[in-house]
Amino acid sequence: MTDTPPVSASFEALIADDSAFARRYLAGIVHSLGGMVVGEAASGDCAVALYARLRPDLVFLDITMPELDGVEALRRIRAGDAAARVIMVSALGHKEAVWRAICLGARHFITKPYTPDYAGLVIRSVLAGEAGGAP
Repeated sequence: MTDTPPVSASFEALIADDSAFARRYLAGIVHSLGGMVVGEAASGDCAVALYARLRPDLVFLDITMPELDGVEALRRIRAGDAAARVIMVSALGHKEAVWRAICLGARHFITKPYTPDYAGLVIRSVLAGEAGGAP
C-alpha cells in the first residue's frame, strides 16, 4: 500500500462487505488516511443496524451482500439520516445498481478491483463534501 497523506481530521468509518478480505483491505486504506474503522458488517441488515447505533462519518457499502443488498441498505440508512456519507463498492457488472445508488444519495462509488491511491482520492473527496460520479 502506498503512503497516502492523511485527511485533515480523523474520521470514523463503517465497512460493509460480505468478503472479510475486502473489509481488511479497505480498513487498511482507512487507517492509512488517519481514519478509524468503528464497525464492520458482512450483510446489509447488519450495516443498517450498525449505522443507526454508531453514526460514523463515512460508510462503505458493497452492492452484493446477503440478506439485504447494498442499494437497499443505502436506502434505509439515508431514510434515517439524509446526511449519511456513503461510498458504494461494486464490481464492473453492477452499473445499473451503482446508478440507482447514486440516485438514492450515495456520494461516490469505487469499482473493484481498486488501488489504495484511488480509494484514498475518493475518500478524501467525499469527506471534503464533493459529489461523486463516474471516475
